[in-house]
Amino acid sequence: MSDALDSLLGLLDLERIERDIFRGTSRSAVVPRVFGGQVAAQALVAAGRTVPDDCGAHSLHAYFLRMGDPGAPIVYSVDRIRDGRSFTTRRVVAVQHGQPVFHLSASFQTYEEGLDHQAPTPDVPDPETLPTAAELMPRYADRFTDPGMIDRLLEARAAVDLRYVDEPPYATVGVPREPRSQVWFRTTGKLADDPLLHVCMATYVSDMTLLDSVLLAHGRGGWAVGDVVGASLDHAMWFHRPFRADEWLLYDQESPSSFGGRGLGQARIWTQDGRLAITVIQEGLIRTPRRR
Repeated sequence: MSDALDSLLGLLDLERIERDIFRGTSRSAVVPRVFGGQVAAQALVAAGRTVPDDCGAHSLHAYFLRMGDPGAPIVYSVDRIRDGRSFTTRRVVAVQHGQPVFHLSASFQTYEEGLDHQAPTPDVPDPETLPTAAELMPRYADRFTDPGMIDRLLEARAAVDLRYVDEPPYATVGVPREPRSQVWFRTTGKLADDPLLHVCMATYVSDMTLLDSVLLAHGRGGWAVGDVVGASLDHAMWFHRPFRADEWLLYDQESPSSFGGRGLGQARIWTQDGRLAITVIQEGLIRTPRRR
């Protein structure tokens, strides 16, 4: 296990300070605010630690309310909305400096048999044939106006091996492309067999690249280059089938719309053997400089 993954697992191991109250810390991010995937994953950890062991997360719906302060702890308060025979529902509010910064509703279900079908699996290259981020980013160093950005990106994502199927967003600055992006990802080491951990890790990664697909349609080249300012607004995930976040997962992302300062990303996450594991939808704030 890499040091970065060990550090991330430490962040997800929240301190329990009361029956339904947890406390977490943050890690450094590319921008001076708490990474949205981190607070979403921590909130899901808090919710999951208040449900029976035989209940697995099947969906979450979340809103990012305020910019998080990476230098301050985050307190997660869990509300036990419902404990049913099949479904269990939790609401989590993340608080910093006396104000809510994030809100999550999550639902958990005991396993049961049912109908089974899925969409066709995408035809993509094997992840082992694709370059790693450390191999890919230096090829496009001239796209980054900040000379330290590549190092910060690699450090922030060091717990995850993330490989683009096609050219990364920053490869074609100024050239509009189809608003679709595909990446393979897995953690940089083996994880414990706890299903909640794998769900929370996928939640963490799901906020890394989804809104890139919005920018591709406008040739903006991603968040690390250019003049776009953005932030996650809301986030929803449905967990369909079992998976492991330490095995290759394909994140197939696209953007159907952007308008009014907001952009929508939607995605499916597949296991390497072709099972549809997760559906993700996220809307983000996207602002560009106004012309004078």
